[in-house]
Amino acid sequence: MLVAFFLLWVIFNGSFTLEIAIFGIVISLALFAFTCRFMDFSIQKEIRIYRKSFLFFRYVFLLVREIVKANFGVIHMILSQREEIQPMLVTFHSDLKTATGKALLANAITLTPGTITVSLEKDLYTVHCLDESLAEGMNDSEFVGYIRKLEE
Repeated sequence: MLVAFFLLWVIFNGSFTLEIAIFGIVISLALFAFTCRFMDFSIQKEIRIYRKSFLFFRYVFLLVREIVKANFGVIHMILSQREEIQPMLVTFHSDLKTATGKALLANAITLTPGTITVSLEKDLYTVHCLDESLAEGMNDSEFVGYIRKLEE
């Protein structure tokens, strides 16, 4: 938050000088102190956010990589000479604790081509897969590992 306040100050000023930077640091510290005092925020939460942001960017990179891989897999499936695609519904349990983590996993599955999360009830996922090859290893995917780390 402190860095965000300072960056907003610099962006809104439109130029960067020593006076603007010093005044921006003072204003940012005052806003951060206000946020900590009245909005239940702390420096420990700030540090946790910075640590988790690196993990989150790695998760986003993994998601983009898996989307690209799945796109090529679905294109290959469509253009191949196979006569029949075998769609199927897969159900599995996840040990994710938070609602945010469960929603992140459901959205990652849905964003990946060839799979759609049909239902999420408590910790039971129902996923429609375009082909049975896409259903393999869904409950112990890399997504689950990254989301577990983000939940800690």
